[in-house]
Parts: sequence; C-alpha cells; structure tokens
Amino acid sequence: MTALINQQYRLAARPVGTPKHSDWRFTSEEVRELVDGEILVQTIYLSLDPAMRGWMNEGKSYIRPVAIDEVMRAGGIGKVIGSKSPKFVVGDYVSGGTGVQNYWIGNATDKTAAFYKVDPRLAPLPKFLNALGMPGMTAYFGLLDVGLPKAGETVVVSGAAGAVGQTVGQVAKQKGCRVVGIAGGKDKCDFVVNELGFDACIDYKSGSVRDGLKEHCPNGVDIYFDNVGGDILDTVLTRINMKARIIICGAISQYNNTTPVKGPANYLSLLVNRARMEGIVVFDYADRYSDAVAEMGKWMAAGKFQTREDIVQGLETFPDTLMMLFEGKNFGKLILQVSQE
Repeated sequence: MTALINQQYRLAARPVGTPKHSDWRFTSEEVRELVDGEILVQTIYLSLDPAMRGWMNEGKSYIRPVAIDEVMRAGGIGKVIGSKSPKFVVGDYVSGGTGVQNYWIGNATDKTAAFYKVDPRLAPLPKFLNALGMPGMTAYFGLLDVGLPKAGETVVVSGAAGAVGQTVGQVAKQKGCRVVGIAGGKDKCDFVVNELGFDACIDYKSGSVRDGLKEHCPNGVDIYFDNVGGDILDTVLTRINMKARIIICGAISQYNNTTPVKGPANYLSLLVNRARMEGIVVFDYADRYSDAVAEMGKWMAAGKFQTREDIVQGLETFPDTLMMLFEGKNFGKLILQVSQE
C-alpha cells in the first residue's frame, strides 16, 4: 500500500467571487497501511456539482464548510482495492464521499464518507452519480415530496439539461405532467425535448424567458423547480398559478457573487396566489434513496428514462473542470474521471 501515491486537491483559500487556481493546493502523499476496520478505495469518477461552490464558503449552512487545507469534498464512485473490514471486500464498487483525490482510506463505517455498494451490472457507473445518485435523488424527492405534482399540471424546470433538471423533467412526465424546460443554447433545448421528452424548452440565451413562458405555459405554472435563482426565478414568479409550489434547489446564477445574493423581487406573487416556496436538501431523504433508485431503475430498463453525462478526464483538470458548471459549458451531468474502471 505504501507504494501508492495519493494526489489531492485541498482548499487553500476561501474564494472571493469566482474560484481561481490559487484557491487550491495540489498535494501528494503516500498511502499508509490499513488498520482493522478500514478500507482503501481507488477513486474512478468524481461528481462535480454546483453545491461545491457553497461548501467552500465560511458560514452556517446545511453542511459544514470545507476547512482550509482539507481535501475538497466531493461525491464519487470507486473500487475497493484493500479491505480489513467485513463490510466491503476487495473488488466491490462503492459510492460515497471520496473527496477530490485518487484514493480514500478510512473506517468502512465512516459516516461522512457513507459508502454503499453499487452494482455495475444494473447500470454504467457514471449513472450512479447522475439519476441514480445525489442529483437524481434531489430531483426525485424535491419534485415528488415538495412539489407534489398532479397529472395535468404544468411543471417548469430551470437548468433543464443539467444533472438535476433532466431528472426532474422526466419524473414529471412519468407522473403525467406537462413539462417546460429552461436551458442555455439550442443544442441543450433540442436535447431535453427530443431525447428526454419535455414538451417544450425555452432558450434563455437567444430569447425572452418571459415570452417563452407565455407561449409554452398558456395556463400558467403550477410547479417551478428552481436551479438557477436570479432573474429567471423572478420571471417565473410572474406566471405562477393559485397554490403553485416553488422548489428551491439551487441558485447557480448567484454562487460567485461578490455582492449580496439577489432575492426575488416578485415574491409577493406568492401571497397573491397563496403559493408556497420551499427548499430541498437531499440528505434529508437518505433513508428513502433505495425507493427512488428502484423506481427510476425500472423506467431506465423499460427505455422510458434517459440520462446524459459530460465526462472530463484527469484529476489534474479539476479546477478548470469545476468552472464549467458556472460557465454553462457542461452538457449533462458533469463528471471527472480520475482512473479507469
């Protein structure tokens, strides 16, 4: 084991605005020997998510911030290559909090890493970081438990071609809803309509979101699943129906602000329409993940559910690859491949 070298990205400074290379420290260290109860996991794929930007900030949130000089937090898929625990054997594929590094070593029952087995025979491994992983769980429970969709309702989702958005739309279609996406660029809009089965998609880069909502949501909006915040959230609030439900998942348009976060100026629409706005944090549903995986897995097996992953190669590309999220450059769930399967 000591012959293995672990390369890691550690947080060197808390970013001001957009993260830059100097906010990271790239380190190398030898992998130590295992002790009883521990496992050694070789990272294969890392999930890169907008929430990572929030984890880099100091302050109270739903999860503690990443500490200075700590390995950057990230979920991943890996293979157990060493074990002194009865929980996992060498050769098991696991998903959990690997961090941005080549290897994870520690107690097999570590609650922070929270590793669980995944079966590559059921789906390709990257799918377990997409619809069958945290983004999919966020979409599934956010829509169904917070949004409470009913057949025939109109669901709008921003970031429609991203990891959460693509799942939200497809789950809504399975539940009999009309689904309208908001995405940036013709290719992304074509993808969510032609491949994912959305009823329509508004390209915010080439036209007015307000006009698109008028055209594609003539009967108003019953559920809005918000991944972006900012002006788009404000615009959707002008089109909501009585008793509408707004699910706050993220606000990627605001994450790199150096000024205060822009809140919704049109929030009084919630009052007028007796509507509800509620946040979703996926960790609240951990004991029910298997239910979501089972249902979406059936849809996948039946060819009724599609996913798209955008896979970038190489741990060393992490700082630049992460920025793809905030520049709108990723097309599908952004994943960093660290090693071969």
